[in-house]
Amino acid sequence: MTARNQTITRAQPKRIFVVDDHPIVRQGLANLLSDEKDLTICGEAENALKALPAIGKLQPDLTIVDISLTGKTGLELIKDLRAQFPEVPVLVMSMHEEMIYAERALRAGARGYIMKQEGGKVLVKAIRQVLSGQVYASEKISATILDRLSDGQGELTRSPVENLSGREFEVFQLIGQRLSTRQIAQQLRVGVKTVEVHRMHLKEKLNLKDGPALIHYAVSWGGTQRAR
Repeated sequence: MTARNQTITRAQPKRIFVVDDHPIVRQGLANLLSDEKDLTICGEAENALKALPAIGKLQPDLTIVDISLTGKTGLELIKDLRAQFPEVPVLVMSMHEEMIYAERALRAGARGYIMKQEGGKVLVKAIRQVLSGQVYASEKISATILDRLSDGQGELTRSPVENLSGREFEVFQLIGQRLSTRQIAQQLRVGVKTVEVHRMHLKEKLNLKDGPALIHYAVSWGGTQRAR
């Protein structure tokens, strides 16, 4: 038997890039995947500004993205990745309620959505599923999307909320949780004036006359999404 025949070739592990603004989350993912022989972390970033050039340089097999990021939101980053690196699939891992964010993330170009509360085994399963070319979503989300399609709901019946930018949508969702302007600013790590500008744009885009009308609309919309 020749030396060549004796050599056992092993597939290189799939390289994963992580975008999350919490160092402990990035470290946790690195520790989790260190036990998987077919997966490895090749790089990380805390925001979209740092992520885009790094992903362009490293060319990972998959990118894990959080929704809430400083500067550009995760939703906006997904669209940029889709445009610049369409060959790199994106899996969203977020603390945000999937019934509100999952479909929006998938529409933006993500190939999967998983809640941070899920265990490591589920995350690894989601990663492998997306790497295999499939879309990953919980059974609840999959059923919701299929029900909507079977009911004939399409572009003509889309809510005006779908026209909001990524950051506007985050502010809108937090308004629906009855958070004050200052509380929203603290949670998104932006200035109070920035949130006030977003509130103004929300009223314009949603054709609402004042602040109370915006709060009522956001609360009602959030309740409808969770009841699906």
